[in-house]
Amino acid sequence: MKASKLRELSDDELIVRLKDTRKELFNLRFQHATGQLDNPHKLNATRREIARLLTMQTERERVRKAAGGEA
Repeated sequence: MKASKLRELSDDELIVRLKDTRKELFNLRFQHATGQLDNPHKLNATRREIARLLTMQTERERVRKAAGGEA
């Protein structure tokens, strides 16, 4: 999913999406270890999606702290 689409999600939706993507990564790693993974590129794509989700969460936290006046 592109970053622009992720920005449209709410905080709760981001958390759910992150949880689901981490489960997907676990399953992909398990398939890879047992030799059942058809598309190894999916591992990298899933890792990158997790990174995007974490980046969105960090951006939102920084905005909240800046709006709240905290340093």
